[in-house]
Amino acid sequence: MSSQLLTYIFVGLSFALYIGIAIWSRASSTNEFYVAGKGVNPVANGMATAADWMSAASFISMAGLISFLGKDGAVYLMGWTGGYVLLALLLAPYLRKFGQYTVPDFIGTRYYSKTARLVAVLCLIFISFTYVAGQMRGVGIVFSRFLEVEINVGVIIGMIVVFFYAVLGGMKGITYTQVAQYCVMIFAYLVPAIFISILITGNPIPQLGFGDTLVNSSTYLLDKLDQLSVDLGFNAYTENTKSNIDIFCITAALMFGTAGLPHVIVRFFTVPKVSDARKSAGYALVFIALLYTTAPAVAAFSRVNFIESIQEKSYIDSPDWFKNWENIGLIAWQDKNEDGFINYSAGKPFEGSRPIFSNGTGTQGEREIENTPINDNSNEVYIDRDIMVLANPEIAKLPAWVMALVAAGGLAAALSTAAGLLLVISSSISHDLLKKTFMPKINERQELFYARCSAAVAILIAGLFGIYPPAFVAQVVAFAFGLAASTIFPALLLGIFSKRLNKEGAIAGMLAGLLFTASYIIYFKFLFSELDSSSYWLWGISPEGIGFLGMIINFAVAALVSSVSSKPPIEVAQMVDKIRLP
Repeated sequence: MSSQLLTYIFVGLSFALYIGIAIWSRASSTNEFYVAGKGVNPVANGMATAADWMSAASFISMAGLISFLGKDGAVYLMGWTGGYVLLALLLAPYLRKFGQYTVPDFIGTRYYSKTARLVAVLCLIFISFTYVAGQMRGVGIVFSRFLEVEINVGVIIGMIVVFFYAVLGGMKGITYTQVAQYCVMIFAYLVPAIFISILITGNPIPQLGFGDTLVNSSTYLLDKLDQLSVDLGFNAYTENTKSNIDIFCITAALMFGTAGLPHVIVRFFTVPKVSDARKSAGYALVFIALLYTTAPAVAAFSRVNFIESIQEKSYIDSPDWFKNWENIGLIAWQDKNEDGFINYSAGKPFEGSRPIFSNGTGTQGEREIENTPINDNSNEVYIDRDIMVLANPEIAKLPAWVMALVAAGGLAAALSTAAGLLLVISSSISHDLLKKTFMPKINERQELFYARCSAAVAILIAGLFGIYPPAFVAQVVAFAFGLAASTIFPALLLGIFSKRLNKEGAIAGMLAGLLFTASYIIYFKFLFSELDSSSYWLWGISPEGIGFLGMIINFAVAALVSSVSSKPPIEVAQMVDKIRLP
């Protein structure tokens, strides 16, 4: 049976399962649509939270980032994992005790202000759409390579599937779909990792194989990777290249951003009791650890396999996987010295972004590079780092069913998080903007109708982001975490632990954090990308880490404005005491 047919079967069965769950768990009330009726078992919620949180960035892009960044890529592991601990300890149980539907619901009530609620909705939509862009791009990549359809068509198919279980089932449908998606995702990630670990190190446990010696050799995997990297002109794989302040800020931005992500926070509103919020956080951390402890090993395996399979080989004799990914524009080769051999080394092969193909075939002699003059370095290979996990089984020559499984897992990762984000956007519009602000007289049936309509519109916008993605998956997601750290997290933390913070302080803080962080990111990444280097950054802090500084600005502005304005009403102080009461 061919690899493509197997992929169609695996992906088709997984989609049928997701849609079937959505039909079975159709939401019949706003309580079920927003928070799954607050009746989700902690174990199931832990699985759903893990699927919601381990997005396309975790499944598809994180190991790819680490494989290219080496030790610098550890900031993603430390930041995302550490942030989840902060969320479990500082926010989750208190917000569950608050007992409402959305994050803006808490902010609007705690800060006794419709304006604060609107600012929170603005921040949340900004964060969620930034985040969802990466998920839809991941969907497009998987479809284009494994199902051999154009990226745009793949995104549209993904939109249709998400539409079914997000619009039909709401949080109730999404929760149980995410349980299934977690099972697909983790199985798809671990199986090829175990296979490749055995092939490279002889150790069936990838986490141990990462630090083990190579098969029939006394050389350690990481020592070989260091040597390969240095030989090709890169920095040693196990050495940092980022400055300490940038590493610290990126890690902190990811940590506090994780704790402020609305689609993760709302998962803790779905359990029956406050104690269940802590339990589900613990279960989720265990489920997440299965993938996160495997990612560094997958990164190292894929990097070694990639280098050894293409370096100094004739293009005509290059492996099939290279040409397969070349055909969709995620790998490209330009014969700078015209010797017919692939030379992969340090340096960008092309100025600008991905190569443009004249007819979509990617065959030698038909490639056109639009506004991309050749550099003076010897590197001839362009590679999109998002493909490393997806291509790894193919590079390692694993069975076709493993590649099909990885495709299904990649789609599960992207769709699970996309659905959670889209529901957050939907509930913020229908509940916070309409029901709580502009149309307070609508009944529950009308609110549910508006929730489904706003979810449908959000899916259409998300699809456009997938078709016109602003950057590679994990980078886009890093921006979303920075925005969450600089806007939502301070408002939530101070709302729980400070009775003095008033509405003026919260609003000013959120706006200051949003404007500073978004402006910095847009300036360096989109308006003047040629200035995106440490010599131009503020104090050497990259756009990926600037959310930490935005968070500090938020805290400072909120405290300053609150200190010169009136105290919150007494009932707000009583509400804070009630939330914090054990």
